[in-house]
Amino acid sequence: MKRYFQYLREYKWRCILGTVSKWIEAVLELLVPLVMKNVIDIGVGGGGGISYVLWGGALMLAMGAVGFACALYCQRSASIASQGFGTNVRNALFAHINTLSYRELDKLGSASLVTRTVNDVNQMQSAVAMIIRLVVRAPFIALGSVVLCLILDWQIGLIVTAAAILVGAVLWIIMKKSVPYYSRNQKKLDRLAQITNENLEGARVVRAFQSRDKERARFDEAAQDMLDNSLVIGKISAWLNPLTYAIVNFGIAIILLVSGFKVDAGRLTDGDIIAIINYMAQILNAMIVISNLVSLFTKAHASMLRVSEVFDAKPSVTDGTSTAFDESAPAVELENVDFSYAGTDKYSLRGVSLTIPRGATVGVIGGTGSGKTTLVNLFPRLYDATRGTVKVFGRDVREYSLAALRGEFGVVPQNAGLFSGTVRSNLEWGKENATDEECNAALKIACAYDFVSEKGGLEEPVTEGGKNFSGGQKQRLTIARAVVGRPKILILDDSCSALDFATDAKLRANIAALEDTTTILISQRASSIKNADVIYVMEDGKIAGRGKHEELYENCPLYREICDSQARAAE
Repeated sequence: MKRYFQYLREYKWRCILGTVSKWIEAVLELLVPLVMKNVIDIGVGGGGGISYVLWGGALMLAMGAVGFACALYCQRSASIASQGFGTNVRNALFAHINTLSYRELDKLGSASLVTRTVNDVNQMQSAVAMIIRLVVRAPFIALGSVVLCLILDWQIGLIVTAAAILVGAVLWIIMKKSVPYYSRNQKKLDRLAQITNENLEGARVVRAFQSRDKERARFDEAAQDMLDNSLVIGKISAWLNPLTYAIVNFGIAIILLVSGFKVDAGRLTDGDIIAIINYMAQILNAMIVISNLVSLFTKAHASMLRVSEVFDAKPSVTDGTSTAFDESAPAVELENVDFSYAGTDKYSLRGVSLTIPRGATVGVIGGTGSGKTTLVNLFPRLYDATRGTVKVFGRDVREYSLAALRGEFGVVPQNAGLFSGTVRSNLEWGKENATDEECNAALKIACAYDFVSEKGGLEEPVTEGGKNFSGGQKQRLTIARAVVGRPKILILDDSCSALDFATDAKLRANIAALEDTTTILISQRASSIKNADVIYVMEDGKIAGRGKHEELYENCPLYREICDSQARAAE
């Protein structure tokens, strides 16, 4: 919990002054029954007269006005501090998530990370507001009422103390029973978010396969699972108010019985009885507030543990310090590299060694799941190799700063991902503040200049995920984004799959004409890589063959099978 104090540091005085103002309000509220006692005992029954009654009434009105002003100030301070706390935690959490490597992101899951960043931080934010507003006030009212009852009459005070202890025990038991279910509820919320995200992202697929009923049933099952867990929480929490009211009301009944004998014996006054009953009512209200706080803090505690789990996740890819590249060394070298994903003992790459010369065009081909994408993800350190060494321009990639290393690469992933904004803002991911000439040159290389010009140029809006562009257009825009910064190493991961053969050929010719650029082409099409300087054939995480097209066709059965099958398919 200490780690979260830093996010409240800039609101320290608001927290302190807000808490003090609430404490002042609580003190005034505790003094009101004593003033009322004196008004009854002295003003009404003791001959103080109407002047004393009016003076007492005016004093209570003044105390109420001061308490109201303190409550307003506390409410404002709590709102500002809690909202600022939530913003700071959310910013820090998002920044930390962006430091994590693919390995940690794969383990935590995108749907869970979204839920933690939004819903769980909201729960913590609400808890901070309640801490400032009520955590000091409610226990102080309850404890102060008990102490004042003991001062007025120690025997009746013991009854009040026993009632307060019993209510506290009920609160503790309820909290202990419900905490695990709140944690499960957040995990089930993750599942709901995951299913919702999958259906929104894959809406076209769901409709194309007529699977709306199936997906609705899957969502209903997850929602019902969450409902069942919530009902268990509700059944446990349902005992809270009845037990609290029963204990407090039973205590009031005993107090009235005992105080009746004491008044009859002359050991208690009417004002004492009124004050004690008021204090008992204050204890009841305070306990109701505490019971609600228990529910809120139980949720917040479960959320805090989930957020802390993300903060505790340390990036497996750590930053180096070197920014110096040996431009005369090979662009990429791998020496006996093995790699496995998190949570599995199966290796996706085994004993891979290769050398990619500077300025070369390299093709990588193989069947689905052969390790092609995994291989190139190691070059810019999207993952770190489990064993072996990955070098870029003569130095182990672990020695480079991530910013310097990834600045040498232009990566076009398998899934063409665009961000909402404009064509220009998407291209500026490849080079910040790129000029119009640089952007247009990149669009021409990617064969995207014509359709972008027809649509509206560099200021053409891009909707979420680039849904206002076709699959082939999105692929060409992602290629333009990668080449606008003129990277030293360009990785095209099956990024031309949606293009026709003519556009594909023109695009490859444009990329081949780039000066001083090492190009790595991953493709399912043998025709797309046949002119590469060297081709690597992947099979089950190993290199099954390497060489030029003609050489591999003669000597590598797997490559020949791929080429022949595609030739027959074309015929």
